[in-house]
Amino acid sequence: MAVLVVIFVLVVALSVCFALLKWNEIRYSRRGLPPGTMGWPLFGETTDFIKQGPDFMKKQRARYGSFFKTHILGCPTIISMDPELNRYVLLNEGKGLVPGYPQSMLDILGEHNIAAVQGSTHKYIRGSMLSLIAPPMIKDQLLRKIDQGMRFHLSNWDGRTIDIQEKTNEMALFIPFKLIMETESASIYETFKREFDKLVEGTLSLPINIPGTSYHHGFQGRKNVIRMLKGVMEKRRASSMTQDDMLGYLLRNEGSKYNLSDEEILDQVITILYSGYETVSTTSMMAVKYLLDNPRALQQLREEHLAIRQRKNPEDPIDWNDYKSMNFTRAVIFETSRLATVVNGVLRKTTKEMELNGFVIPRGWRIYVYTREINYDPFLYPEPYTFNPWRWLDNSLESHNYCFTFGGGTRLCPGKELGIVQISTFLHYFLTSYRWEEVGSNKIVKFPRVEAPNGLHIRVSKY
Repeated sequence: MAVLVVIFVLVVALSVCFALLKWNEIRYSRRGLPPGTMGWPLFGETTDFIKQGPDFMKKQRARYGSFFKTHILGCPTIISMDPELNRYVLLNEGKGLVPGYPQSMLDILGEHNIAAVQGSTHKYIRGSMLSLIAPPMIKDQLLRKIDQGMRFHLSNWDGRTIDIQEKTNEMALFIPFKLIMETESASIYETFKREFDKLVEGTLSLPINIPGTSYHHGFQGRKNVIRMLKGVMEKRRASSMTQDDMLGYLLRNEGSKYNLSDEEILDQVITILYSGYETVSTTSMMAVKYLLDNPRALQQLREEHLAIRQRKNPEDPIDWNDYKSMNFTRAVIFETSRLATVVNGVLRKTTKEMELNGFVIPRGWRIYVYTREINYDPFLYPEPYTFNPWRWLDNSLESHNYCFTFGGGTRLCPGKELGIVQISTFLHYFLTSYRWEEVGSNKIVKFPRVEAPNGLHIRVSKY
């Protein structure tokens, strides 16, 4: 009898599962849509997408081609793996294709963040951000502070075994944090980082706001980050002291045509910190890994930086001319970003029904411009799985039509140069100060985020 009950329960459960899957497929079986599967109601295929990553994409492409439908991160989504179509989508925001980041990311980063706004508002917010982090500002004000912060961060590593993932993670947040709030950076940074890490965790999750979910955790992190930032702003306004940092610039609005509200300032600060946090830390970590595995590239890069130091006194900071001379360094950064694929793709959303690739895409659907496989296209990058920074010494490669490392079109990352400057400065002081060797077996996973789950441990000694 008990066996019959178990069998009955299993049959009912399987029937319900089949019915739910069938219902979701029927719900999205509109004529004109590309082929594909939609998974479960609400959850879609998010679990498979996050856990299997590139394997999920390759499996679906093998079944349905380079343009197929799915349901991920709470949204019906079209996956595009076609280079020409991807370029069209990124360059045609004015034709009904706007940023379509997951609701969890928009909620946690704020409604005024640069990824959420469109049209004239986007131009305004982007202009304000560029006034803080564009090359002229880096050259005249930020590079000196980045240099100072990087020297401090890399001091006292000699003779130690460190987790370079942890160290680059700290560097990628602390230095921009200091650029934004120089006076308060020492007193509130540790508390701020704990809450900011929660915020980052929640941006790639289903928007289910119940205790225990990543989204809830991230949203609580945002609330605490906002509370701390508001406290700093209130103290500054109550003080007569003038602060020479980004937040001071935003609050004073001196000589700027961008007069942001408090809500816009808060989201601007969060965006600046978030946009480079993962890319700078991960690219720096993976550059250390790839260079260790490629002695010839390491030697050439070290020679480039030692030549810079030979032109200077020991305590002289690097300047803009030094940075612009780091040609092989820039090549190493681009090759690291390509091979590790720190950025897998870009999301857009349709604002109206449109035809793409012979299919009709409904209004409000997401389009995931999946650029990962382009990084391994042997026609663009011969021997694509080989770490070969020399390929980037051909300047045309950085600007070719399918290089989406920093986005594309009007959404090209405004912090691109700032991120490259940070990584270049890190490599400069790391290579001219230390040698290193990997300790133990360190596993690297590359999806949905590039990370070493148990850390990437190296033993450091003085150069």
